[in-house]
Amino acid sequence: MELYQLRTFVAVAQQGHLTQAAELLHLSQPAVTAQIKALEEELGVALFERYPGGVQLTEAAKDILPEAERILALSRGMQHKAKALSGEPKGKVKIGTIGVPARLKLGPWLACLRSRYPLLTVQTTHGISGGILNEVRKKTLDGGFYLGRNPYQNVNNLPLTEIGFCVALPPQMAPMLAGDDWDALAKVPWLGLSQFNSLSSITQELWRAQNVSPRKVGEFDEEATLLELVKAGLGVAILAERTAKRFAADGSIVLWRGGDCVTSAPLQFVYSAERENDPLVTMLRDTLLEVWQPAE
Repeated sequence: MELYQLRTFVAVAQQGHLTQAAELLHLSQPAVTAQIKALEEELGVALFERYPGGVQLTEAAKDILPEAERILALSRGMQHKAKALSGEPKGKVKIGTIGVPARLKLGPWLACLRSRYPLLTVQTTHGISGGILNEVRKKTLDGGFYLGRNPYQNVNNLPLTEIGFCVALPPQMAPMLAGDDWDALAKVPWLGLSQFNSLSSITQELWRAQNVSPRKVGEFDEEATLLELVKAGLGVAILAERTAKRFAADGSIVLWRGGDCVTSAPLQFVYSAERENDPLVTMLRDTLLEVWQPAE
């Protein structure tokens, strides 16, 4: 069964005459007759009764007609949808992510992006801030999330929020650090960080501000790793406030000064400055703001 056969069937039913239906469809009358005959053979029922003034639907055809009209309507709807999509932006967009997806509002953002631009395909690459920033600079990523202050003029940034940080202690170290003395805090082991991790520069700035130089233990590149090492008693670290307070609640870590934020840093979306007016980057920025601004 073909759509053109259903279209002819509906046209003849509406016109009640083979010749008039043929004119409407820009077909010859023999062609219309042949299509109706082929459809009747496939369905196994007669569709029309002929009489001198034209044709009438059989009882079987009266039952079939609404279904044929529905199928044709669905076909038209599909064509209209396809035409609308033909003008939609399409292609693959590569995004760098860091840390915890929920902190980035990654799910709501990508859902919004998909809703607005259904032909876009998103590919995410998870890493640490410095690595994501370098990939954006090299234009191997269309954009990415970055925690900290962007030092490059050839990379533009869209500020999203400010994230506070707490000092996380292993439970066994907490009794010796009950006060709020930075000099005492500097004497216990601190977990070192990779130079590409934004927490490294944030921690260094914090130490300079407090005029301390703690002893570093190892060098690590992920907040999740820092958390596990604090829980294991290896050393002290700064953690994002929400993460720190969530795990302090179950007693696996202890927060210095009761969980006061000791510093903060901006969470930003970064992209090449050369692409400031790129329509694709504009789509990314606009949907990010739609997701982030209402809650700010």
